[in-house]
Amino acid sequence: MKRILTTLLLVLASLTVAHPAQAGVLRIRGADVSSLAKSEAYGGVYRDARGREGDALRILSDAGLNYIRLKVWVNPADGYNTKARILPVAKRAKAQGMKLLVDFHFSDTWADPGKQFKPAAWESLTLDRLAQAVYGHTYDVLAALRRQGTTADMVQVGNEINGGLLWPDGSNADWPSTARLLNAGYDAVKRVSRATKVVLHLANGGDNGLYRWWFDNAAAHGIRYDVIGLSYYPYWHGTLEAFQANINDVATRYGRPVVVVETAYPFTTEDDDGWPNIIVSSEPYPGYPATPQGQAAMLAKVADIVRQVPDGLGLGLFTWEATWTGVKGNGWDPADPSSGNGWENQALFDYADRALPAMRVLGHA
Repeated sequence: MKRILTTLLLVLASLTVAHPAQAGVLRIRGADVSSLAKSEAYGGVYRDARGREGDALRILSDAGLNYIRLKVWVNPADGYNTKARILPVAKRAKAQGMKLLVDFHFSDTWADPGKQFKPAAWESLTLDRLAQAVYGHTYDVLAALRRQGTTADMVQVGNEINGGLLWPDGSNADWPSTARLLNAGYDAVKRVSRATKVVLHLANGGDNGLYRWWFDNAAAHGIRYDVIGLSYYPYWHGTLEAFQANINDVATRYGRPVVVVETAYPFTTEDDDGWPNIIVSSEPYPGYPATPQGQAAMLAKVADIVRQVPDGLGLGLFTWEATWTGVKGNGWDPADPSSGNGWENQALFDYADRALPAMRVLGHA
């Protein structure tokens, strides 16, 4: 018996050494909740898995999530996702013991690989003045957060900046200009708080060629950052295997921690607000149906891939727009109050406003 126990202990020890990254939960188990303030203003309700109504942030925290992500626009038409709007949400999150990632879009509306529109107020600025505007805007928002005792823990300088930011000036057709603007944002972050980590964020998380090209150029042009951020949507951005190969490669190649700042998966094909959903397939990725169980399984799989990044460099993940439920008035277009939401079937709350199984899976990833 003693020999058998000794053998079992040796086997367990070897497994621990072989897979050290699989021990424990991820450091970041997060959710983007940028839509929350507007949802609540238009009557949005959130319930825990037992159906009890409550604060969405408290429900997320109780499920084990420890980070929120909030986007910031400069002067959006609807007045949401601004400094004034994120301050109270940040205060609520910090009161729950959660940390904060601030996502600067440097636009009045959505910024992503296909569009990096300047804010209207910055349209006529020279590159020098544009760099000053990036610095000033970034510093202003982050200093306000610090003053209320909710200093940002991480900051994205730009959102999905595959092609640069603030086009055309910051397009990475001109890498020195891209670097000038990104470093202005970096300097503003560090002036407010040296401890805050700066994230550079690309989409297409399964495209290793893109990431090598981009971050090789970042190194060549002196772009400063602390963390590599990725978007990985399995129905758009390649196979899980391609994603794993890429995230492992960039972490080790550039010696930086990596975090999936956007991922999501549908729990249903049904619509809740009369606005067509973006993802409608019954099985958007092979083997993962658009069901509550399929959503939970996909988030668990993405989390496991991040957990296995070599050298403990996988920080964690954020599910995108966890609280963007089908609330009338809380549509995608800040300039069009009649617009709807094509994403409510990928939230972490179902159509009865109850927490889905994926929430607890993410909270314990």
